[in-house]
Amino acid sequence: MLLIKNIGTLQTPVGSFKHGGEKQGENVKLNNAALLIEGGVIKAITCDGKLPEGADKADQVIDAQGKLVTPGLIDCHTHMVFGGYRQGEIPLKLRGAGYLDILRAGGGILDTVGKTRAATEDELFEKSMGFLNEMLDLGVTTVESKSGYGLDKENELKQLRVNKRLNEAHKIDIVSTFLGAHAIPEEYKGKADEYIDMLCDELLPVIAEEKLADFVDVFCEDSVFDVPQSRKMLQAGQKLGLRARIHADEIEEIGGASLSGEVEAVSAEHLIATGETGMAAMAKGGVIADLLPATSFYLNKTFAPARRMIELGIPVAIASDFNPGSCPSLNLQLAMSMGYIKYRMTPEEVLSAVTINAACSVGMEDKIGTLEEGKQADIVIWDAPDMEMLVYRFGSNLAKTVIKNGEVVKA
Repeated sequence: MLLIKNIGTLQTPVGSFKHGGEKQGENVKLNNAALLIEGGVIKAITCDGKLPEGADKADQVIDAQGKLVTPGLIDCHTHMVFGGYRQGEIPLKLRGAGYLDILRAGGGILDTVGKTRAATEDELFEKSMGFLNEMLDLGVTTVESKSGYGLDKENELKQLRVNKRLNEAHKIDIVSTFLGAHAIPEEYKGKADEYIDMLCDELLPVIAEEKLADFVDVFCEDSVFDVPQSRKMLQAGQKLGLRARIHADEIEEIGGASLSGEVEAVSAEHLIATGETGMAAMAKGGVIADLLPATSFYLNKTFAPARRMIELGIPVAIASDFNPGSCPSLNLQLAMSMGYIKYRMTPEEVLSAVTINAACSVGMEDKIGTLEEGKQADIVIWDAPDMEMLVYRFGSNLAKTVIKNGEVVKA
């Protein structure tokens, strides 16, 4: 058994459900708390200086020294399995080229596709293991990882098999998403409908049979996939048991957020350009808004209307969007600070965004996302007294001790 004692503040949302509206900011705060962990699960939580029953039997004791303790962070939107980098695009961006301009010219995602196709499965695995080590050091204990840089049968399956190997090999839990509809590959240029048909007919059945993904995703955007194509992709995945997510309204509002509500997707992601109609559809459909503030920063775009979403009762999650093109940062702590400063979210709302709402986004809310008896012991002890300090100190890694499945993985 593991005992964590002398916790200054234990702060956590509670329950295994999406926290929207006023509930977004509802956190329990226990002072002078203690946690008892057995078999990778939280056995007991106490406060006001009282130790849990059985604490004397703990064979490992951690003194939190009056620090803040929260659930482990959950990064619910990443593209971390990729070949190469795209630092060469920065001069183009400084000269005014936009994301879609670079994509139309054969760069952007398509540049990464070429490098990912050229990389072996082992090369992608080793590179991604390094990223996961960095994330764990930052307090991230669960990660969603998308494919989408293969754009053909062989290489999409290669990325998804890397996700499966990562989940088996690394301490972090990996949730896999199939994003074959991330861009239109060169060999299907001008034939987007045929490409969607290929993904639906040839790839999805294999992915479902081999259990290589939990979710299906699509990039619903101008010059990429329109609403009918996106609907077909998501519904085909749903019929095979994959839950739907959607890249929506990142650059132009073409109806992606509204589609997410129509198909009752688990999440809609980016949402920089989403307006009232899209948000109303999301609220009606119970869709989580996975917001990516570091991408807005890197692309020099406006920030998603998080406060309005919270007003409408839409549960908001915050993720890194780590990828080689539009967000080459995997620092979820930095994204949390941006949520505080740019989205005007409270520290409590931010914590719910990277714990319970992110857990709901990846379909693991029954296991992770809160510190409660019976939940998986994914825990961070922070070098901070409270959440206010954690989101205030942007750019610094304040994760002091990280515990995954009851095991200390960073001390």
